[in-house]
Amino acid sequence: MSRPTTRSKNKRQRPDDNGGTTSEILRKIHLTGEISRDDIHQLYMIWKPICQGCRVNSKDNPNCFCGLIPPPNGSRKTGLWQKMSEIVLSLGPDPCKDLRASTDSPAGLTNLGATCYANSILQCLYMNTSFRAGVFSAEPDILKQHPVLDQLARLFAQLHSSKMAFIDSAPFIKTLELDNGVQQDSHEFLTLLLSLLERSLSHSKVSKAKTIVQDLFRGSVSHVTRCSKCGQDSEASSKMEDFYELELNIMGLKNLDESLDDYLSMEELHGENQYFCESCGTRVDATRCIKLRTLPDVLNLQLKRCVFLPKTTTKKKITSVFSFPGTLDMGNRLSEPSQLELIYDLSAVLIHKGTAVNSGHYVAHIKDEHAGQWWEFDDEHVSKLGGHPFGEGSSSSTAKPVRKEPVVQSSCTGPMDSVVNGNHNSIGQLPSSDLSADNHTETFSSGDAYMLMFSRRNAKKGGDEPQTGCGASNMEKDGKLVSENDNFLPFHLYEEIKELNASYLDTCQQYKLKKEREVESISERRQEVRSVLSEAPVPSLEEPYFWIPTDWLRQWADNITPPVLDNTPIQCLHGRVPVSKVGSMKRLSANAWTKLLSKMSSL
Repeated sequence: MSRPTTRSKNKRQRPDDNGGTTSEILRKIHLTGEISRDDIHQLYMIWKPICQGCRVNSKDNPNCFCGLIPPPNGSRKTGLWQKMSEIVLSLGPDPCKDLRASTDSPAGLTNLGATCYANSILQCLYMNTSFRAGVFSAEPDILKQHPVLDQLARLFAQLHSSKMAFIDSAPFIKTLELDNGVQQDSHEFLTLLLSLLERSLSHSKVSKAKTIVQDLFRGSVSHVTRCSKCGQDSEASSKMEDFYELELNIMGLKNLDESLDDYLSMEELHGENQYFCESCGTRVDATRCIKLRTLPDVLNLQLKRCVFLPKTTTKKKITSVFSFPGTLDMGNRLSEPSQLELIYDLSAVLIHKGTAVNSGHYVAHIKDEHAGQWWEFDDEHVSKLGGHPFGEGSSSSTAKPVRKEPVVQSSCTGPMDSVVNGNHNSIGQLPSSDLSADNHTETFSSGDAYMLMFSRRNAKKGGDEPQTGCGASNMEKDGKLVSENDNFLPFHLYEEIKELNASYLDTCQQYKLKKEREVESISERRQEVRSVLSEAPVPSLEEPYFWIPTDWLRQWADNITPPVLDNTPIQCLHGRVPVSKVGSMKRLSANAWTKLLSKMSSL
């Protein structure tokens, strides 16, 4: 005995369109050979009401056109009704987004994988207007003979006058044969690059270019050894050695003043370390120290944040917060008095983010010499920081009154009050006992600062001014400089950048037109679909109509490019529409059919 079931107990019955009704009508037609209009209405379910507001399209109602397209403010993940912003993405990246705001805003450099260390150094060099002018002064023939110098000049020219917000650094990096995937030490890169440029520029006959590296970055020191017995200095003590940066210890030291004291401190030589004095003719106790003989216009200070751990034979980064001033007086650091005023202003801070020595990320905070604004250079991205190297709102520390010497030497007397924003950067101000504004400076602290650049105040600036008396609207045809809005470039580089800018702006214009055409085409297509579907329902049973496959209609309504009209899926061999296809077709009004045919014939 079969068990009773409740499976269909609550199932909604549809007596009007069940198989029994269809069978009865077909049986009657077979017996009588006659087909009434009502029979057609029943068999093809034409009698069903026009749907309004259904969430999905109903298969068993040929008068239902719901769900074929989204509501007016709706969208879909793909096809014609995808969000317009996503459809536009299929055109490729918009070059207009890379448009530089203005030549007053510095441009960035592309990171080719792990070349942030090179980008930060290149930006520091470029933002030094004297160095930039020196590179631009080199003769074209010299540039052709020295590929690295040539690519540097081209890179600087693009940073100077390109319409793009960031410049491709690949040609320069490729010329140096650097491995894009290996991060190197930025300090070592600067040293090697300056050495290479110094050799290349030495062939120039233009004085401004020939010695620009030495003029800006070279200072000299002596390693002085003095006999404690006779007081005589060693013969080697009189020899001066060139330096392009000073490497300063920071481990266990709180600020730049302490690091400079440590660098210039006197070492006692005694016991096994006694020195052989030529004058005394024997090994004696002695002292040894470094003496600064001359200082460059741009003082590069490398903060030694990397220490070697003998036990593990590995290197570790020192992440302790270190303070440094915005203004540095090096006058009493020099071994002999100088006629020059040795007041230096902070001009750049190179930052290494991350805790590992051989990885992490380099960025540079650099001051614009003309506008006085600080900028953060983070590869392609350049952000304005304002009047402070770490941003206007980067510090919550309060001003601390600290008594200072008449000659500013110490940057601070203790650690800063706070570490701000989680990046170990903060700002403080040290008022002097003297109320003069010239006698107090700001101090900054960072746990990531890796190199500091100070520029000597009142040093002669090369800037962008030409060597000749070229006016703001002049163009020198015989070779050297072109002025455009008070910006000077070598003529051959000016022409090259002019072509690059024209090509880039043309690309932007072509993309803009392509985008406008695409948006217009999509909008027209959407309007076409909505227009046809709005007239698709047949208002009454008496009006003429046409059958169309539901699948085709759905594709036509959903695809950007409409498919070719094809009614064969719902037709029999005789070109008629069998009753069995009623669930896969829609009943279209004559107006909608005419409009649809018109649209399809125009394709």
